[in-house]
Amino acid sequence: MTMLRVLLPLMLAAAAPLAIAAGQAPASPTIPGPDAPELAALGSLAVGTSSIELVQPDQLDPLHGTDKPATVDRHLKVRLWYPAGAGGPAITYQAPLPGEDGEDVSFTVPGVAAENVPVAKGRFPLVILAHGYSNSPEVLAWLGENLASKGYIVAAPAFRDPAISIRTDAARAGPLSRRPLDIAFVASEVARLAGRGEGVFAAVDISRTALVGYSMGGYGVLTAAGAPLDPAMADRTRGVLAPYVKGGAKAGTLKVPHLKAVVAIAPAGGAPGLQPWAAPGVAAINAPTLYIVGSQDRAVGYDPGVRSLFDAQIHAARYLLTFREAGHSIALTGAPPEARAKFWDFEWFEDAVWRKDRLLAVQAHFITAFLDRTVKGDEAKAGYMDGLVVDSNAGKWADAPGGRYSGYSPGAPAASLWKGFQPNKAAGMSLEFKPAS
Repeated sequence: MTMLRVLLPLMLAAAAPLAIAAGQAPASPTIPGPDAPELAALGSLAVGTSSIELVQPDQLDPLHGTDKPATVDRHLKVRLWYPAGAGGPAITYQAPLPGEDGEDVSFTVPGVAAENVPVAKGRFPLVILAHGYSNSPEVLAWLGENLASKGYIVAAPAFRDPAISIRTDAARAGPLSRRPLDIAFVASEVARLAGRGEGVFAAVDISRTALVGYSMGGYGVLTAAGAPLDPAMADRTRGVLAPYVKGGAKAGTLKVPHLKAVVAIAPAGGAPGLQPWAAPGVAAINAPTLYIVGSQDRAVGYDPGVRSLFDAQIHAARYLLTFREAGHSIALTGAPPEARAKFWDFEWFEDAVWRKDRLLAVQAHFITAFLDRTVKGDEAKAGYMDGLVVDSNAGKWADAPGGRYSGYSPGAPAASLWKGFQPNKAAGMSLEFKPAS
């Protein structure tokens, strides 16, 4: 297993059919299991990773200051994943999440990327990947690495939220105010660095940009996609967002340019008490959007909740992928060893019903199909999302061989079983589509 982890980046050119020895766990959660749908497989490119620090001077910080927020320089560490021109030793990510007492609990996650290797030749779309409240980019490494292997450059800011166990108004104001501001800033900085041809950013095609966000990051990307902030958000953020709310002096400046697609995984903002947007809300977003959620998500709500956002975004083509009976923690990597001793730590990562490797593989499959089509213009991916039966359980493939057959459904017209899924493996989900009106 150790040798596999060392050699893995060198093997990524043949990673799609990569086999894991019987009875062994994958070296990394990025590597999909044998029952993963077709497009979850890693792409043909080696993966590199690095980190940079971006500084935005003179920013209001709602977490500090007494009568009003303090003015500070905002330091953002950004994890990059990118197509690499060469491999190297695979990284083991190290990051913390807050424990029940608010103190950090450190954990490790084995990756497939190599640190600081050269970027591959070519021009690649940009994906800004926004994590959830008190999370870190490393819990989404499975997605960042997967997309990089398929020809995307992924920038994932570490937002430095307060511990989620801190329930003060100031603590809540931090993520609410900084998510859209930070996402817009990172997009602007990447465009500036790409224009100067600096490092990895020299390979960014800024004209093809996508936003992907989970939970609080979902609220952030929907705001950065154009949903106007409600004036009440000024008070909820200690005045930090006052210039950016609807009717404010900087209203509309948070919208990320060149936006081709949005993926919102269990996004906050759709349930009563969480709604941050003024009319027309998400209906102001015209970029194609993929919503992903569990039907038992008690953190951000399902209906009302994420389904409400899907219904309301009437001016964009959008999809809603629902994992029936799944909860909120659908996007984080599986629980690492350091998070398996205590319930609080374990609860960050695992779902009550679904296998985590299964959740991640299905999401990687659909996010690949969606971004390849909307950002890269690859219409060959249309059959993986369009014309499918809504209820995955209802799909049929009459000509599939019997027994434990691992082949992928060809989709319509030969089969109504979801394209790219194996027999008996498309279960417990629904995929809905609504066109722009």
